[in-house]
Amino acid sequence: MAKRVTGPEIEKLIQLLAKVPGLGPRSARRAALHLIKKKDQLLGPLSHAMGDAYDKVKICSRCGNVDTVDPCTVCTDERRDQSVIIVVEDVSDLWALERSGAMNATYHVLGGVLSPLDGVGPDDLNIRGLIARVSEGGVREVIIAVNATVEGQTTAHYITDQLDGLEVKITRLAHGVPVGGELDYLDEGTLAAALRARTTI
Repeated sequence: MAKRVTGPEIEKLIQLLAKVPGLGPRSARRAALHLIKKKDQLLGPLSHAMGDAYDKVKICSRCGNVDTVDPCTVCTDERRDQSVIIVVEDVSDLWALERSGAMNATYHVLGGVLSPLDGVGPDDLNIRGLIARVSEGGVREVIIAVNATVEGQTTAHYITDQLDGLEVKITRLAHGVPVGGELDYLDEGTLAAALRARTTI
């Protein structure tokens, strides 16, 4: 059994850092050591920032985004096209789409995808909120931007069925050859999706 070389406070910091996605026990130890070495420049400000985040972070009651105000900054931005809603699985997907700068629309975060094997059904996701938003009127297009997994496609079909009868255009992200991709390196599923989603030149 390995001997403890630090006090319980440092061990607890390492254990908590190890729970962050992308950090294992070794990476957590390195991160903790770096924070401790830079106590005044990093550890102190990080501690204060985390305290502020804990006190002020809210989940937007309209779209499910994470912010410090409710409704969130995206929902209240009058420069955005409020008639277009991009449906995403998680807040990280929202942030990724925002980084692309491709559209100036609003979002709706589902909080996951349908997965009967994991016990995730429609009531566990923010689907009712989406239907309510579309039912209010003023929405002309819903873009379903979920991952191209079996669960993602099942979720997309379920949402499409739920929105049936409401006067709204439903689209989804194109799947296929990535920009800069070489055909020889792509899997068969990606190539098949690219062929089905082909466009006129």
